[in-house]
Amino acid sequence: MPFDVLTMGRVGVDVYPLQTGVGLADVTSFGKYLGGSPTNVAVAAARHGRSTAVITKTGADPFGAFIRTALAGYGVDGRFVGTSDIAPTPVTFCEIFPPDDFPLYFYRLPKAPDLDIHPEELDHEAIGSARIFWMTGTGLSEEPSRSATLAALQARAKRGTVVFDLDWRPMFWSDPAEARTYYAEALRHTTVAVGNLEECEVATGEREPYAAAKALLAAGVELAVVKQGPRGVLAMDRDGTTAEIPPVPVDVVNGLGAGDAFGGALCHGLLSGWSTERTVAFANAAGALVAGQLACSDAMPSEAEVEAKLRAAGYAYDNEPNREV
Repeated sequence: MPFDVLTMGRVGVDVYPLQTGVGLADVTSFGKYLGGSPTNVAVAAARHGRSTAVITKTGADPFGAFIRTALAGYGVDGRFVGTSDIAPTPVTFCEIFPPDDFPLYFYRLPKAPDLDIHPEELDHEAIGSARIFWMTGTGLSEEPSRSATLAALQARAKRGTVVFDLDWRPMFWSDPAEARTYYAEALRHTTVAVGNLEECEVATGEREPYAAAKALLAAGVELAVVKQGPRGVLAMDRDGTTAEIPPVPVDVVNGLGAGDAFGGALCHGLLSGWSTERTVAFANAAGALVAGQLACSDAMPSEAEVEAKLRAAGYAYDNEPNREV
């Protein structure tokens, strides 16, 4: 059976301090978690009952084994997780200074295994048949991943839903000025674009939310989702529907996993056939739930937990039926 959600790109191990408000130099205890944005999107979608898989690579080391075990435990199919001998499995450290300062330290040099995916290694049938295919800007940052990601998009040929997580990480690009060219090429092949204001500016040159959404639509997508942090989320689709979703109140513990929870919940809403407003409000609440916890992958909520958060925040969609697509 086709996967509901097939993601492609970054994977690694997140090593998070178990003490908040303390710099890494002084932290004495850490927790180890599955990491990598598209990987955690697959985890989040699986938490909502969706069949998911991820196309990626680890190193040939114990952390690679940990990733495979963790994926299986979360219900994510690992058949497309390869092994590369170019480098160890990436590790990412962070510092936690709530409510809005979470510095990240990526250990991915000289090149991460998840950037060693080659076009000829892709399963075009799986990519073409998945109900949602999800890729990221990081996958475009370096060869051979760049060619593989574009080949996957071309193989998909805009069938069904193709999501481009703009995922701007300037430290992954040898020449960040090249990014817009490759982002523009990817946007031609995608139906949904998701990004924050900085990421939208990289992709389109526009930072004002409405201008950025219109620029993404003009680039070829059918739904533009612009995340604005404390100002909530703006979504605009090609038929002119606009949804402005206010932020969901949350006592932030660690904001790093919120975007991945948002992504998995967005996929669930799109697959359920919900309206743009309901889908984005649901995704926004899922992100808030994870922002209120330390871990990313371990904290991904269920549909019932997200709906409870929505009700607590004053949202109600009882009159809108599910229309599974």
